[in-house]
Amino acid sequence: MVFNLKTMAAFFLRPVFILREYTLQKFRFDIVAGGTVAVILLPQAIAYAVVAELPPQMGIYAATLAAVGGGLWGASSHLHTGPTNTSSLLVLSVLLPIAPPGSPEFIAAAGLLTIMAGLFRVVMGLARLGILVNFVSDSVIVGFTAGVGTLVSVGQLRHLLRLDFAGETSVVGIMESVIRHLPETHSWSLGLGLSTIILLLLLKRLAPKWPAPLIVLVVASLAVGVFGLLDKGVSVLGQLPRGMPPFINLSFLNLDVLGILSTGALAVAAIGLVEATSIGRALSAQTGERLDSNQEFIGQGVANIVTGMFSGYAASGSFSRSAVNFEAGARTSISSVFSGLFVFAATFIFAPWVAFLPLAALAGVLIVTSFGMVDGREMLRIWRSSRGDAMIMSATLLATLLLPLEFAVLTGILFSFARYAFRTSMPRVQVVLPDDDFNHLIPRPQKTPCPQLGIVDILGDLYFGAVSHVEEAIRDYRAHNPDHRFLLLRLRSVNHCDISGIHMLEAVLRMYRETNGDLYLMRVPGPIRALMISTGFAERLGHNHFLSDDGAVSYLFQHILDPAICIYECNVRAFYECQNLPKSTFPEVAFHMVDIPTDDVNLILPHDLWQQLRFNNGRGAAEPPMMVLDVREPREFRQGHIPQAILLPLSRFVNAPLAVNLDTPIVCVCRGGRRSLRAAAMLSRQGFTNVRVLQGGILAWAAAGLLEAVDW
Repeated sequence: MVFNLKTMAAFFLRPVFILREYTLQKFRFDIVAGGTVAVILLPQAIAYAVVAELPPQMGIYAATLAAVGGGLWGASSHLHTGPTNTSSLLVLSVLLPIAPPGSPEFIAAAGLLTIMAGLFRVVMGLARLGILVNFVSDSVIVGFTAGVGTLVSVGQLRHLLRLDFAGETSVVGIMESVIRHLPETHSWSLGLGLSTIILLLLLKRLAPKWPAPLIVLVVASLAVGVFGLLDKGVSVLGQLPRGMPPFINLSFLNLDVLGILSTGALAVAAIGLVEATSIGRALSAQTGERLDSNQEFIGQGVANIVTGMFSGYAASGSFSRSAVNFEAGARTSISSVFSGLFVFAATFIFAPWVAFLPLAALAGVLIVTSFGMVDGREMLRIWRSSRGDAMIMSATLLATLLLPLEFAVLTGILFSFARYAFRTSMPRVQVVLPDDDFNHLIPRPQKTPCPQLGIVDILGDLYFGAVSHVEEAIRDYRAHNPDHRFLLLRLRSVNHCDISGIHMLEAVLRMYRETNGDLYLMRVPGPIRALMISTGFAERLGHNHFLSDDGAVSYLFQHILDPAICIYECNVRAFYECQNLPKSTFPEVAFHMVDIPTDDVNLILPHDLWQQLRFNNGRGAAEPPMMVLDVREPREFRQGHIPQAILLPLSRFVNAPLAVNLDTPIVCVCRGGRRSLRAAAMLSRQGFTNVRVLQGGILAWAAAGLLEAVDW
């Protein structure tokens, strides 16, 4: 892995590039958007810290520092970084096995986990691995989000009912504890929480543009003071500390802790990156902004490193806050910086009132928010779309509900990668034939193929995971068409080929050449052909075996296919070139029993034949009379032939042997030379000793500019 220092510097100098183009007009829009987002961010930061069983001030620190870091180093102008439901629940799931919630070790581990996740993200950004998020299916995100929403909702029952039991992160564990402690329900807390839920739902319905969470939490805090609910046992947040975020305490740090946190940090980093880049892509689709995933990785990493170092906890992109930021008219990512600064300032102003914020009301807000994460309509669409997507979504959802959350994240991602690998390892291998107009090659399974030539289209890459499937499909096709001697592979859809693909093509080449057949390739992409040349496969195959899309069939028809089979045995007429072939008058004759000889054939060039015919026709010709035997069909013969040639179609050879001396010089002629090769072989079997073949046939004769006789 090579890191370019100039590129690395550009990643970390992102704030310079942003501020260099910043204007007063952008400032006016950004500060309004930042203030609007801060109204939502402040209650969310406190509530999400409660989800993670962390002190509320850690949520404030995360909201402030992550918003600033993500805004200055991220790629999106509208993506807002900070605490989220997902990251909070992930943090809780990772930390519970390490230390009890609320303990100094638990709090320090949260900061260390955040730093590690940030480092993972930065390294992935520097290594330009932003493309990896494209391989995580949307089904994973939908299933995981639905699972997290369910977990958060169920987990808040503890605070809604004011039950006292140890932290749990699985649905089964939480519900068992709730049922066991249900008689201990605190009625005042339950009433306050239910009232908060009802008021929040009403505000969302009647005034959707109002900051409903902030309003209901203010009302709940007032209710605590007005009705003296503290004396009735309602739990509240308590006093928030004022001042700058303290530096993280790493006194308990050791290698064992790092090892335990590593898997969780990777999960936090992975799901946070997928979440952030998915939101960024969705927003950029509306704005037309180009999103650099690698820069966003850096931004998310820096935001988390700084947040973890100063007593915050893991942060990621928030869809709800990003949407508000966009709708509020933000022009640049500086709007996120303003939102973080506003939240930090608000903690100094409103800290005394935040102390009276009831946990039951926070639980009500989180329950409503979390249920909104379960996108039932999208889940139904995925369920109806495809079996693979439905399986991934269901597996991720179940893993989220039943497994430790960090493993659930990795399970969903692994399922997504596994499906991608499965699909790419089984590319479509389809037999194609011309359509009725002979314009395009298309799959036509109902049509009889050409008896000599098979055309196979490979729709996918030829890499190590796919070559076994492709070779098996070709061998199966060959087994069902044993008479096919020639195979034309279309590689127009092959974008990648590795050495395993080359080995597979070599195996197919051997399979066809062992039975006197051959392999041809059509429309090979440039990089694939370059690989074939560098590995020696192109030379082994033959450079004249690479054919263009338009002329491939014509070339094979004119130079490779056996015309005897085309004329006397085949009634398919699969290709355009076959349409004008003479019809078979002796279909019972099976010429394929006499193979076309490939060597030990005496050839004569057109000009040499012309010279010998001149000498034989002149006075005192020394050589015995030469017989030019034209083995084409009568219609071809009438269109043009060599003067003095005798017509004897190949189909008559079996039933009409030549009645001439066996030492008579005979030159066999056909259109291109292949029928005459077969005729020469048959004459040799009958005992004729002086048989030659006109090299290139009538086509070569005409190309040499020699005269032809024409019958009208």
